[in-house]
Amino acid sequence: MATHRLNSMEVKRMNRNAIYRYLYHRESTSIQEIAQALNLSLPTVTQNLKELQEKELIVETGLFESTGGRKAKSLACNSVAGYALGLDVTRNHVGIVMIDLSGKVVRNVRNLFPFANEEAYFQGVGRLVEEFTEECGIDRSRILGAGIALPAILTGDRQSVSYATVIDFKGGHVQRFAEYIPYPCILSNDANAAGFTELWGEQDMHNVVYLSLNNSVGGSFIVDNQIYAGKNHRAGEFGHMTVVPGGRTCYCGQKGCVDAYCSARILSDSTGGSIVEFFRLLGEGHEPQRVIWEEYRDYLVVAINNLRMLYDCDVILGGYAGAYMEDYLESLQELAAAKNTFEPDGSYLRVCKYKLEATAVGAAMELVTDFIDTI
Repeated sequence: MATHRLNSMEVKRMNRNAIYRYLYHRESTSIQEIAQALNLSLPTVTQNLKELQEKELIVETGLFESTGGRKAKSLACNSVAGYALGLDVTRNHVGIVMIDLSGKVVRNVRNLFPFANEEAYFQGVGRLVEEFTEECGIDRSRILGAGIALPAILTGDRQSVSYATVIDFKGGHVQRFAEYIPYPCILSNDANAAGFTELWGEQDMHNVVYLSLNNSVGGSFIVDNQIYAGKNHRAGEFGHMTVVPGGRTCYCGQKGCVDAYCSARILSDSTGGSIVEFFRLLGEGHEPQRVIWEEYRDYLVVAINNLRMLYDCDVILGGYAGAYMEDYLESLQELAAAKNTFEPDGSYLRVCKYKLEATAVGAAMELVTDFIDTI
């Protein structure tokens, strides 16, 4: 069997990337620590660090305390060496974020801007991006691109949409956005983007199910920190699992789907479309919201238990509704445990870390990940 022998340039690039990644996951470190941790010689580490500094990807942050000899330099990644835009395109809104290389949100905005598969809409999104970028005050040459998250199933190359009912964009191509956004553009599935966000920076968690409780229910299954797309790129469409055979009609036309019982709209429709107001009234003990919540919660727990049985990993609740469930997590865990055949508690169930624009952040993070891969 033939094997590929790495040439010196490939080895050099692998070393440089390993060094950058080691720095990326630490606030600061020294040349000596890097060399020891990665089993590289000091000259190799020094040369690669010099190249990374020349590209402004790392910076010196000071000196470590001396242990008897010369003080070691403290080094860290330069998080402002690059930025990425993220867009969350929904039926009625466009959320936009700017993040730096560390994933920190520099600025975010949410615009009421109903989707329409028309030239004027894409021109308008381009204007929103231009105005937003201008207000961020960032050197445009440092912007890696724009990640655009859609409530849709994408083709394998992620250049176009193969299925969409929430927005009228079936067959739509990334070029429709790219024509008016002056940065490289990529498409993402909205739930996959949000799920990707939850594992960002996690060192001890690599497999997770993300249940997105937005106005439409979706999700993602992440294995070894990679989105599992499935044979037809439809993995994670948890909103179309059946929880009540012959039950309520879902927007997809089928009956009894999770979406028909667990979308955020089930809650927010009682408060004029405001999920914030729903949870405020629920917290104050208002009877109409309590009744709605208890029915919603019971169906949600069925879906959660099904996901745990299927994938046997942590389940994270996210989306508009999931972001407000911290105060109800303990009771949800107890109810999930009561349905579980194998486990006495529901500690596997968690609430999302990112409460604000998680989908847009995740779309932007994919660009940062791609950038890091090239270092």
